[in-house]
Amino acid sequence: MRVARRTRTAPGVLVVPAVVGLLFLVLPLTGMVIRAPWSTLVSRLASAEVGEALRLSLICATTATAICLVLGVPLAWVLARTTIPGRRFARALVTVPLVLPPVVGGVALLLVFGRRGVIGQYLDSWFGITLPFTTAGVVVAEAFVAMPFLIIAVEGALRGADPRFEEAAATLGASRWTAFRRVTLPTVAPGIAAGAVLCWARALGEFGATITFAGNFPGTTQTMPLAVYLALEQDPDSATVLSLVLLAVSVAILVSLREKWIGPSA
Repeated sequence: MRVARRTRTAPGVLVVPAVVGLLFLVLPLTGMVIRAPWSTLVSRLASAEVGEALRLSLICATTATAICLVLGVPLAWVLARTTIPGRRFARALVTVPLVLPPVVGGVALLLVFGRRGVIGQYLDSWFGITLPFTTAGVVVAEAFVAMPFLIIAVEGALRGADPRFEEAAATLGASRWTAFRRVTLPTVAPGIAAGAVLCWARALGEFGATITFAGNFPGTTQTMPLAVYLALEQDPDSATVLSLVLLAVSVAILVSLREKWIGPSA
């Protein structure tokens, strides 16, 4: 017997603040779309400054995401599938960049990778490598703030996967690496993909750590968020156009992750 689904009506005392909250979140974005200089949008997007900032942002965010995949997926596996001492403490450390103010993260990177930093002094004197205020510094800053998003997503996928498949592969003679590559990775591939998208989006929108650690030099370290900050003082219309590009990217990411994070019936 099919039971009719009851429709729940929200009490009026909750509807009003709910509507106000929704408007509070939607109205600024709507206002930006309404006030955008649509007549000059194409010409502004085609300008050299916007194109350079967009190119640099895409390259740095993609490179940072690749680094996060290489380092973050193994770390997520260690956190999810091993019982090494200090695992809980390591998991707590992984989440620190999520709550740390980005500017503080940039200062921390300077103290470690600066020319007089804990590691940076040796990189400079031994190998001639300088990270601060370079394009490589942008990648490092973005990877630092974005990697936790990937690790959390992948660790959640690993915890949700059945480890018995890996154990079965081991009983059939597969090595740990083979089981990880042929069994584990395909099983958690959707989680890795979702984490990589979130990681890339976070890297693309990074501002505080980037401007603190890498500076704001056009063509070298000036990414889209930094270009928005600079244009807001000199050319507000260009700042709006750049913001629209970032908004479009955010909407595209939300749509791509809709079924995983929101649900197909939402």
